[in-house]
Amino acid sequence: MLLVDTHAHLNFAAFDADRETVIENSLAEGIFMINAGANFESSRAAVQIAQKYETGVWAAIGLHPLNLSGQKRISRDLPEDFCEDGFSAEKYFPLAESKKVVAVGEIGLDCYYKPKTNIKIETMKAAQKEALRRQLLFARETDLPAIFHCRMAHQEMIETLKEEFAARGKIAGVLHCFTGGLAELEAYSDLGLHIGLNGIIFKMDLNEAVKKIPQERILLETDCPYLAPPGLAQRNEPKNTMIIAREVAQIRGGAPESLIAAANQNARELFRI
Repeated sequence: MLLVDTHAHLNFAAFDADRETVIENSLAEGIFMINAGANFESSRAAVQIAQKYETGVWAAIGLHPLNLSGQKRISRDLPEDFCEDGFSAEKYFPLAESKKVVAVGEIGLDCYYKPKTNIKIETMKAAQKEALRRQLLFARETDLPAIFHCRMAHQEMIETLKEEFAARGKIAGVLHCFTGGLAELEAYSDLGLHIGLNGIIFKMDLNEAVKKIPQERILLETDCPYLAPPGLAQRNEPKNTMIIAREVAQIRGGAPESLIAAANQNARELFRI
C-alpha cells in the first residue's frame, strides 16, 4: 500500500463504464480506497464492489443528508440520488455484516440547498439532525467509526455532535472534506475527530487551518468523481490522492513521504484496515 483514498465514490454511476479498470489501475499503483455510500443503493453497491477484492477496497454505508426525501438536490435518475424517508437501521444492518464495511457514512448535515421559507428550513434541518442521530446510534451498535459530511452547517454539526457525545460518549470518525477555519478545526479536534483533506484545498483558502491540523489527525481523500485537482480531467479518481498529499505537504512545509506515512497510519487505526 502506497496511499489510502479514505473517501471515494467508485460505487457511483460516473464509473459504470470503466469501474474495474479504474480500481485495478489504482491498486496497481498502490492506491487503496474506501467507497462511501449516499443511500441504501449506493451503500449496497459499495459493499458489492469491495467484496470483489481481497484487499485494498473497502466500503462505508450510510444515508447522506441530501438523500432524505424532501431535501432539495439535483434531480437525476441515478441510484446514488434515490431518496429515503429516513434512516432505517433494520434496512442497513445486513450490509454492516460484511467484513469489508469499515465505517458508517457519509452522514451529516448540509444547508447548501435551502428552502424558501424559514419554516421549511427548520423542517429540513430537523429531518437531517434526526437522520444523523439515528446513524450515530447505528455506528455505536455496529462498532464502526463515522464519516461525517458537513456543508454550510458547521455550527449545527458541532452543536449536535457535542450533545450526542456528551450524552452517549464519543464516536471515532472523520470530518470529510474539511472546509472550516481554525475555530471549526479546534471544535472538531476537541470532539476527537480526524480531518479529511481533498481537492477542495485548491478551490478554497484553507491553508491556515491545514497547517494547524495535528499530523495524527490527517486523512487524505479524493471524494471522486468530484473535486478533481486543477488541470486534470473533470472526473476525479483515487490515483489523484497523491496530488492532494503533495499539496498538503507543501502547505504544511514538510516532506510528502512523512505526511503520507502518517495519513496511512491514521487510516489504518481509524478504519481498522
